[in-house]
Amino acid sequence: MIELSNVSKTYGSGKNAVYALKEVNLTIPKGTIHGVIGLSGAGKSTLIRCVNLLERPTSGSVTVDGQEMTLLKRSALNQARHRIGMIFQHFNLLTTRTVFDNVALPLELMGQKRSAIKERVLPLLEMVGLADKAEQYPAQLSGGQKQRVAIARALASEPNVLLCDEATSALDPQTTGSILELLRSINKQLGITILLITHEMEVVKSICHRVSLISDGKLVEDAEVGDFFTAPTTQLGREFLNDFLQLSPPKELIERLNDLPGEHTHPVVRLTFSGDAVSTPLISRLARECGVDVSILQAKVESIQERTLGLMIAELLGTPAQTQEAMAYLEAHQLQVEVLGHVQRNV
Repeated sequence: MIELSNVSKTYGSGKNAVYALKEVNLTIPKGTIHGVIGLSGAGKSTLIRCVNLLERPTSGSVTVDGQEMTLLKRSALNQARHRIGMIFQHFNLLTTRTVFDNVALPLELMGQKRSAIKERVLPLLEMVGLADKAEQYPAQLSGGQKQRVAIARALASEPNVLLCDEATSALDPQTTGSILELLRSINKQLGITILLITHEMEVVKSICHRVSLISDGKLVEDAEVGDFFTAPTTQLGREFLNDFLQLSPPKELIERLNDLPGEHTHPVVRLTFSGDAVSTPLISRLARECGVDVSILQAKVESIQERTLGLMIAELLGTPAQTQEAMAYLEAHQLQVEVLGHVQRNV
C-alpha cells in the first residue's frame, strides 16, 4: 500500500515560494494500478518522486508497505528504495552497458554475486520478451525495447511497488499498447502495486483500476476508472474526458451558442449514457412522451474496461416547457445532462 498524508512540496520561500504539491492525501491499495493525470505543471512528477523520496516533501508523510519513508535515515531509506522500482519516459539506460548489464546494475549496487545476478536477470529478460537481446546495446534497440529493458531493470531488486513516470509518452501508439499489456501482466503475475503518471487518457482507460486528477498541486478528483469516465465530478475532469472522446459541437454551432436561454431558443445538450441506459431506446421514448424533436449532432459508444459509455450531443427542439420536461426525463433515467448553450429556434 502507498499512503500520502497531507503531503506538500514547496520550492523556495517567502514571496518566491512555488507550491508544487498542496496537502495531498492519497491511498493506493496493495496490488492495484493507479493512474495520476493532470495538465503540464500540475505536480504529477513531483508527486510520484515524493513516493520514493527522490523529492522530499516539505511537510506531510509518505508510507509504503507500512514503512514511513519520511522518517527513515539515509541507510534505511536506501534499503527501502530497493523495494520501489521506477521507470522513466526516456528509459535512462547506460549506453556503454549491454542489455544484460543494464538490468544487472541494481543488483551489482546491492553487492550480489555474479551467479545470483545471472539467475535473476535472465528470467526477467524472458519476462519482458528480450531474452535474445541480452548482449546487445541500447543503440541497437527500438524505443519499445529500451523501455522493456528499463522495466526489467526496475524489477531486478524484486520491488513491491513500481513507479512509472510518463513511461509511454515517447512511444508510438502500437508500442504503447504492448508496454501497457506488459505492465498489466506484471501486475497480475507478481502482485506489484503500480503508480503511474500520464497525460494520456488512453493509458488510464486501458490498465488503471483507479485514477486521481491533480491541478495546481492539489488533488481535485479521485475515483474508480469507470466512474471517472462516466461521471467526472469536476469541470477539469469533464474537459479531460471531452478532449479524450473528441466529442464537441460543430464549430458553426458553437459560434451560435448563447449562455442564457431566451423565449425563442432551444438547448444544446451533451448526454452521457452508462449501464442499462446505453441499450435502452430513451431518445425515441423522449420524443413520444415529452413532445420534443431531437436533432442528434454527434454520438459514439466507448468501452471503458467492463463498462459501456455512450455519449451524444443533441439539440432539443420544443417549447421551453417541453425541453425542461425532456431534460428532467433524461436525468430521471440516470443520464448525465450538460447544457452546452442555447441557440435561436425558428418561429
